[in-house]
Amino acid sequence: MRVVIVGSGIAGVTFAEKIRSLCQEALITLVTWETDGYYSRPLLSRGFSKDDIERTIILKSFDKLHENNITIISGAKITAINRDGQTVSIEGSGSEKLLRYDKLILAQGSAAFIPQPFKPYADMFYCLNSLVDLKTLRRFRQSILNRNQNPHWAIIGGGLIGCEVASDLSVAGDQVTLFHAMDRLMERQLVDEDSVFLQKVLENSGVNVLLNQHVQGFSKRDEKICVNTNVTAEFDSLIVSCGFLPRTELAKQAGLDIGRGIKVNQFLQTTDENIYALGDVAELPNGKLYAFILPIRSQSLWLATFLAGQEQNPWTAPIFTTKAKVHGFEAVHPYNL
Repeated sequence: MRVVIVGSGIAGVTFAEKIRSLCQEALITLVTWETDGYYSRPLLSRGFSKDDIERTIILKSFDKLHENNITIISGAKITAINRDGQTVSIEGSGSEKLLRYDKLILAQGSAAFIPQPFKPYADMFYCLNSLVDLKTLRRFRQSILNRNQNPHWAIIGGGLIGCEVASDLSVAGDQVTLFHAMDRLMERQLVDEDSVFLQKVLENSGVNVLLNQHVQGFSKRDEKICVNTNVTAEFDSLIVSCGFLPRTELAKQAGLDIGRGIKVNQFLQTTDENIYALGDVAELPNGKLYAFILPIRSQSLWLATFLAGQEQNPWTAPIFTTKAKVHGFEAVHPYNL
């Protein structure tokens, strides 16, 4: 069996290692645009208070995966799926090529969601969605610190990641102003009481929290970036953190059914019987995308077992919880998932 996996996050790597342990004869190839190795994406938002994050965030090198007889094609992207011929087109990593598959696993995760009004200003802000993004942000931050100054950041978005990043930057000693469009923080995940407590924790750490903010755009003034609301404020830099967007473009080009994510059945199978989806990109029949570590890992282990012929029952979501990695904050009530 020739298995091609797209993506080197927890979904792709967990599946690759499990299917290898169950099917010694399988030819497993993992294609990823990443080059740093398999790393912990949840730790990205703790990337400023930890000096050695570039090293400690790596869970496993690609060389280590290769030692387990998993072929890794890194620094490359799959640009097209030929469903009739069961091949994928690969670009990058030194050459263009075609790769045949019997089973194709789409596990490319999600990109940062950029609201349409912000897109014309893409060169004025950062996102934090990958280790490459984190390294870029850390280099910029260090350039300010080298001038014996502490950066002043604007963060647009008071959801889970925005609050985590605001907290970590503040703990690291930077000035942070958090802009949020709604009247309370993390309104999708927290009850009112916990949102109020979260705001107090952030403010006590030095974060300036601004709610009910209608950000109209951004502009540059000398070396400063301006956030245009009802009052224009200046910052050294800004981070847009407005949620995630499943990477569905490849599946859409291949003619697979797309909703918020790639539509799958309870067996994680797309509308093509030989193509499956895992993790952030997989939209289950109930309309949910399970973009959390525990269910993603569960999907990956289940699918490997299913394809190895050792599982017949459909995948069911495990009971799981999550929490915001905000320094000094613990929610009193369960999160809305």
